[in-house]
Amino acid sequence: MLDGHLLVDAHVHVPRLDSLAPAWLAWAENFGPAGILEDVWDPEGVPRPARLAELFRREGVDVALLFCEYSPKATGYQRFDDLLPIVEHDPVLFRPVANVNPHLHYPIAREVRRQLDLGGAALKLHPVHGGFRLDDAALYPAYEVLVERQVPLVVHCGTSTFPGSTNALADPVHADTVLRDFPDLTIVLAHGGRGWWYDAAAFLALTHPNVWIELSGLPPKRLPEYYARFDLGRLARKWIFATDWPGVPGTATNARAVAGLGIPEDVIPLVLGENARRVYAGLGDAEETP
Repeated sequence: MLDGHLLVDAHVHVPRLDSLAPAWLAWAENFGPAGILEDVWDPEGVPRPARLAELFRREGVDVALLFCEYSPKATGYQRFDDLLPIVEHDPVLFRPVANVNPHLHYPIAREVRRQLDLGGAALKLHPVHGGFRLDDAALYPAYEVLVERQVPLVVHCGTSTFPGSTNALADPVHADTVLRDFPDLTIVLAHGGRGWWYDAAAFLALTHPNVWIELSGLPPKRLPEYYARFDLGRLARKWIFATDWPGVPGTATNARAVAGLGIPEDVIPLVLGENARRVYAGLGDAEETP
């Protein structure tokens, strides 16, 4: 708990360091806390589950969603199964998030089911790094599995500076097409349209009850600027707190900054944890805010 609120960090990266492109390591060192790679990862580049749990609990985090990414062209080949030892160490605190790339996984539905069966709380897709469009028909069998199991889709919706990225593939218009064909699919827009799609992301979230904006990688103090064309209190009801850890100075600092934006008091617990508890598979039993 943080200041009496359930706190869910819905976007955390803890890959094996030997699975990464050099640009990812530089990103973590430039934007994360000093010495974070040496603190949390062992000399072989394997995450230390006990140290990671200690760090997140000290920050007041009740649940952290762990990401992987099959994007060898941009960030590396970060395997879902490498997350499982962390989850096994503390299954209350940590939940894995599935990831697939249609260029690498076939049949894609089989791999999605496998990862969900191992505890995946959502499926994350990264078109920008993976080099595919969200509305590619090759992904439709995966969406069918998500609808069947009532598991959300998290999609990277924002620019990326990693070499090998194709930023045009982050356009939320592709999510709009998917929503047309899968109206019962829940979609979480990671990074909330970062770059030049803030208005489009906000419009989708306010138009569709099953679309959410996830705040990873967005400096809290700039959220009013990014979404200046919208009623911030109303839009915040569709926000899900997340950091993009380790590329953030501190989880608790960011959470308190979001809470301090002047949004309505009854919206703060929604943003910090209750929206995530409602959206992600298996988080319904997370402790509710008193």
